[in-house]
Amino acid sequence: MIEAYLLVATGLLLTIAVALWRIARGPDPADRMMAAQLVGTSGIAIVLLLAAAGDDWAMLDVALVLALLAALSVVAFAKSVRRAGYGDPEDAPEHEPASRPPEHTDA
Repeated sequence: MIEAYLLVATGLLLTIAVALWRIARGPDPADRMMAAQLVGTSGIAIVLLLAAAGDDWAMLDVALVLALLAALSVVAFAKSVRRAGYGDPEDAPEHEPASRPPEHTDA
């Protein structure tokens, strides 16, 4: 069974190689981000397979940290492609439309 885990891990390494090629070639930033997500997901799967193959369950913590970092990278990417480029929607410049219409007051 250990050989099967290592064989699958080798196949996942090939998907990482293809994803690295996609990161280098583009064409869009979103394509590059999706490839980076594939690298993260494959890396997590490889760590889990190596944990099962080597009977080293402390590596599950490493996989959990990698999963959290992958989720944070998506948030960072989403903030970087926003028009303002950073910050909360409440901190948007005046020329950018607000997320909700202004309240009307009858004074």
